Amino acid sequence: MREVPPNPPSKPSKDILVFPNPNPERDYVIQFQVPEFTCHCPLTGQPDFAHFTIDMIADELCVELKSLKMYFWSYRNEGAFHEKVTNKILDDIVKVTDPRFIRITAKWYVRGGIYTNVVAEHRKPGWTPAPRVDLPAHGFESGMLGA
Repeated sequence: MREVPPNPPSKPSKDILVFPNPNPERDYVIQFQVPEFTCHCPLTGQPDFAHFTIDMIADELCVELKSLKMYFWSYRNEGAFHEKVTNKILDDIVKVTDPRFIRITAKWYVRGGIYTNVVAEHRKPGWTPAPRVDLPAHGFESGMLGA
């Protein structure tokens, strides 16, 4: 029989924890990749799988990663339509962080021969992104000039 660890394993939770943005004076993108999201179809009970990408420009608060992991895990045994769960996740993150900008892209794995992608976003009222800076592309250099 295996001994129980002193700190029990983590468990699913709907609580998203936050911490102060270390650089609130600057717009910068925080990207989270969640490649193993699972829930199940509310009609058939069959499992659904998705890869979530969250692009966020924080304002005063950032998302704590372990709590985000436990939050996503909390959907594992819930039935949810793709559109509803994607928008619910967006709403929950906006509620606790009030970001300048957030976009969630959920790429759902094939079901019935159909792939579904759901993209939802939020912009803080009054926030304007800085203009995009396009830098010139440079070719690959191998260090072997003239070879």
